[in-house]
Amino acid sequence: MDELGGLDVLVNNAGYQMARQHSIEELDDERIDRTFKTNLYALVWLCRAAAPHLRERTGCIINNTSIQAYEPSSTLLDYAATKAAINNFTVNLAAQLGADGIRVNAVAPGPIWTPLQPATQEPEKVEQFGASTPLGRAGQPAEVAPAFVFLASPSDASYVSGTVLGVTGGKPVF
Repeated sequence: MDELGGLDVLVNNAGYQMARQHSIEELDDERIDRTFKTNLYALVWLCRAAAPHLRERTGCIINNTSIQAYEPSSTLLDYAATKAAINNFTVNLAAQLGADGIRVNAVAPGPIWTPLQPATQEPEKVEQFGASTPLGRAGQPAEVAPAFVFLASPSDASYVSGTVLGVTGGKPVF
């Protein structure tokens, strides 16, 4: 903040998922801790640290959530739970920080091709990845990025706060 003169936008984009467990018994404490600390705790900690600096510039916060918050996969039990919590946190934080002029929103990507997909899923799942969307395919990172740019814009999204913008290939986010 010293080098750049302040903070205008916080994007919380860290995430951990591992779609290799098939039952609650396989979900060990170490994995639960890693998933919740990476996906949810870090987001809360960063928002808490950034809020005073964002107040100075009426900045915004954009959280990365997922279609998993609305349509969870049974093999992503812990991951989907964190994404649902992020949705709730986003709406509540928007209400809390709105009086300070800070907008808080989230982007909920659907199936997007990233290195995370082949690294964390069974090969047969990867082959079908994204086929269940109304558009019939997985998205590309370049198709998600404009949603973040829109929400970060102090002019284009000046009256957008407390919302989750779905970039899901047509899957509903409600």
